[in-house]
Amino acid sequence: MEKNEKKQNIVARPPVVVVMGHIDHGKSTLLDYIRKTNIVEKETGGITQNISAYEVIHRDENGEDKKITFLDTPGHEAFSKMRERGAKIADIAILVVSAEDGVKPQTIEAWKTITESKIPSIVAINKIDKPGSNVEKTKQELAENEIYLENYGGKIPFAEISAKVGTGVDGLLSLILILAEMENFSGNPDLDATGFVIETNLDSKRGIQASLIIKEGSLQNGMTVAVGDCLCSTRIIENFLRETIKKASFSSPVRIFGFDKMPQVGAEFKSFKNKRDAEKYAEKWRNLEALPLLGGKASKSGEESHKKIIPIVLKADVSGSLEAIEKEIAKIKNKGDVQRAEFRIVAKGVGPISESDIKNISHAENSIVIGFNVKVDKSALETAEKKGVTISHFDIIYKMTEWLEIEMEKRRPRVETVEVTGRAKIIRAFSRTKERQILGGKVVEGRIILNGTVKVMRREFEIGRGKIVNLEQSKIKTKEVLEGNEFGMMIESKIEIAPGDVIELFRLEQK
Repeated sequence: MEKNEKKQNIVARPPVVVVMGHIDHGKSTLLDYIRKTNIVEKETGGITQNISAYEVIHRDENGEDKKITFLDTPGHEAFSKMRERGAKIADIAILVVSAEDGVKPQTIEAWKTITESKIPSIVAINKIDKPGSNVEKTKQELAENEIYLENYGGKIPFAEISAKVGTGVDGLLSLILILAEMENFSGNPDLDATGFVIETNLDSKRGIQASLIIKEGSLQNGMTVAVGDCLCSTRIIENFLRETIKKASFSSPVRIFGFDKMPQVGAEFKSFKNKRDAEKYAEKWRNLEALPLLGGKASKSGEESHKKIIPIVLKADVSGSLEAIEKEIAKIKNKGDVQRAEFRIVAKGVGPISESDIKNISHAENSIVIGFNVKVDKSALETAEKKGVTISHFDIIYKMTEWLEIEMEKRRPRVETVEVTGRAKIIRAFSRTKERQILGGKVVEGRIILNGTVKVMRREFEIGRGKIVNLEQSKIKTKEVLEGNEFGMMIESKIEIAPGDVIELFRLEQK
């Protein structure tokens, strides 16, 4: 009986789709068209531009409405990080190829990323409405690069589309649903949610927030989310339309607020019904991360989720110089206990810096091109200027390493930490008008200061934030109240604060 009950909880889940390909072949146009035509927006401008993923509804061949989740940024940073760590943020990949321009080096690179991720894929041949389009030639070029389409020597499904006017897009969405059904993506909604971080940022009012993709289970109010050793209670959950929801399940993109420090994009998250279990998980994760410092092995997820890869293209006058420079670059570490950044030589060679060297690195974030005792081709200079790639020249190795040390410190990821500098218990609540409230309390730890930003805690959970706009001690206005003293204050906050609540004065620090 128990086995049958467990089987009943395994249900089909919507696919998560990533769109990849050459920068000018219409990835963004396709995503914009799908978003505008397949989402019923409940209010004007319902979808904000900075959301990292969204859900669309498409009617399948049986007339049923089915969900598809799209990662909104083509070739999203999180997808690359997931691939490096062997995890699957996306279930299906779409390779966009222009019928006008054909296969480009970036197309091949995107295809390599897709095949290495070992997820099912669809090729979308775009721009079929253009006068210069040639679908058959594009198929031929794909085959020449070992991308074999259905009815063209292989089994890869494809759709011929115009992302600009929408031709064939419905067929592409149907193809996604057919492929999803064949792959039988499923999950158990009764499990605690797990998935991946796809976006993080710091909001001045709501603190550190993160957008997540749920890949298994369900997330609901009152749970605690852990990303490594970063913790957040799910007091507020928003969907991709910025609507507040109480519960979300697999394949849904959600945003939560109030992490104690900045989680890393691409890292895995786990959720817990019990806050203590989340704290134990975070502590265990911290211990694993500390192992390399003690000479032990770290788990790959612990090591990678905090590390930023800085790609380098290296050109030198002779092969002996290349080897010496490589060894020196390998020695460079960022300052601090945890290695948060790493240089990785992605291409190297002897001779002048060429246009292809620039093109091969131009798509990568934070990329560096180094020339050691070599010149730069004129076409390479023009391409570098156009694509915003910096070329640095050196003739002495130690000067190059000194420069790279400075660059690593500039580019390494900063971790936001929340430091609590004072706590006070609210004893009395007086009048309240709009977003301002008069309260009386006692400082139990540290100090409370005028114009300080505070978290409002109720039964160990953060319920909101506020700003102290007036502070008095013994009915005399003051700038701070120290531990052990009672005070009166006016606080600016959207939520109503009650006796028994605790306010925590905090500051955000970058480390």
